[in-house]
Amino acid sequence: MTAVRVLSFDLDDTLWPVAPAIAAAEEALWNWLRAFHPQAAKAHSIESMRELRAQVAVRFPERSHDLTFLRKQALSEQFAAAGCDLALAERAFDVFHAARNRVQLFADVRPSLARLAASFPLFALSNGNADLQLCGVGDLFSGHLTARAVGAAKPDRRLFAALAARAGAMPAEVVHVGDDPIADVEGARRSGMQAVWINREARVWPAGLAPPAHTIRSLRELL
Repeated sequence: MTAVRVLSFDLDDTLWPVAPAIAAAEEALWNWLRAFHPQAAKAHSIESMRELRAQVAVRFPERSHDLTFLRKQALSEQFAAAGCDLALAERAFDVFHAARNRVQLFADVRPSLARLAASFPLFALSNGNADLQLCGVGDLFSGHLTARAVGAAKPDRRLFAALAARAGAMPAEVVHVGDDPIADVEGARRSGMQAVWINREARVWPAGLAPPAHTIRSLRELL
């Protein structure tokens, strides 16, 4: 590997399992709606709210990288259809977002990142809308770039280029670690970075995609 100056990490399913966090956040939002704004919940379920958000993504393809916009827009439409104050959409999103950030870190994450941060600046590179401080690892990172802030989602090269620029490093001096073969591994190496695939669940690498140069099962192996 070329000399490493910066380490970059995906978040969801790399540092924590995301599905349980999203499911819990959707349930928290649903319970809040039923308790405080039942008129907005009356015609919906958690499943129909997901479908509404998917419809919003189809209608706003230019904003598909911005998960916060998609959820807020869907909530605004839901409140509007119920004849409610549209300002409630912001409050509803806050309820969802607070719960979404109550993640359960994989056991190897915090001790491994703490050791790595002693030698390298750590950056987060995410398509999602997690908050590093709320997730309990913000103190270990030098920066966090999101698809929403950059205007493009992984594997788009613009997100990786923005990270290298923020870190003050050449792309080849950055190692990006992530669980997604295309968004993380292929995106990073197409951008000139070194890529490490974290494969926690013994998944099979996609056929037709050049295998990763480096594969790990946990961040302990990255040390």
